[in-house]
Amino acid sequence: MNVRRRLISGSAALAATTLGLGTLSACSGSAAADGRSDGKLDVVASFYPMQYLAEQIGGAHVRVTSLTEPGQEPHDLEISVRQTMRLEKAGAIVYLKGLQPAVDTAVAQSEVGTKIDAASLTRLEKHGNEVGGHAAAHDDSDGEETGATDPHIWLDPVKYAEVARGVGKGLEKADPKHTADYRKNTAALVEKLGALNTRFADGLRTTRTRTFITTHAAFGYLAERYGLTEEAINGLDPESEPSANRVRGLERMAKADGVSTVFYETLVSDKTAKTIAGDAKLKTDVLDPIEGITPKSRGDDYFQVMESNLKALQTALGAQ
Repeated sequence: MNVRRRLISGSAALAATTLGLGTLSACSGSAAADGRSDGKLDVVASFYPMQYLAEQIGGAHVRVTSLTEPGQEPHDLEISVRQTMRLEKAGAIVYLKGLQPAVDTAVAQSEVGTKIDAASLTRLEKHGNEVGGHAAAHDDSDGEETGATDPHIWLDPVKYAEVARGVGKGLEKADPKHTADYRKNTAALVEKLGALNTRFADGLRTTRTRTFITTHAAFGYLAERYGLTEEAINGLDPESEPSANRVRGLERMAKADGVSTVFYETLVSDKTAKTIAGDAKLKTDVLDPIEGITPKSRGDDYFQVMESNLKALQTALGAQ
């Protein structure tokens, strides 16, 4: 990850711990002490994909807050003292270890009873900036990255469903009184994700090309699921800069493979994508990694944005 992604400072952590312990002590024996307010389980989510799962599965029995604000790039999150205090009072935390170092540190230091780590609920893989069938056959480097663990599991509906099941079980543990509802909500969400997977598989089965270019390597799991190849300008770090060799290699590949579009995303600058597209005479479009919902998002929730992503891919790949 980018070296500028700083963890919570030692002084802030100390202050947060002191304030958090004081708050818990003052609330001893109250609803807040066991992670509840107004009879609802307080759940803290690290960023939008985890927030969405907690809200959909928890339903009326949970109050969900996110550590990452709408429009904030989640990789860059720094946790404030106030957020650390909120975390200490939560009944459960839903996060993805390895994506946000500051969150990992805060969770490790907290005494939250139920810690639900999405990374432990499905198998993570190592991806570089070239992922998929074309990558396996490609034999020149062109500035490609070697693999690093890829956290973007929510962009594969099958993996996201696996995580949903685990989150459901975690909420059951934190709030066993509402187990039946959590199981019902989990089953409904998993069914919707299964239908979404079918739409992607059917919609991308026959295309003119199987290769697409993105700004950062967020779509490796999606590419592998549907037999595509993702060629990313940058690697897993959305703010890294591509080498000149990488840019030249992408331009040659785009011409050879009939690539029509360079995709950029909503939370990161589109400057590099538009420059490469202009030099190679390609179009640009949005492919959203759904790390946060903003007014620029093509949809109001996970499913709407994923449907927009499917349409964008079908157009760019020449789906038939």
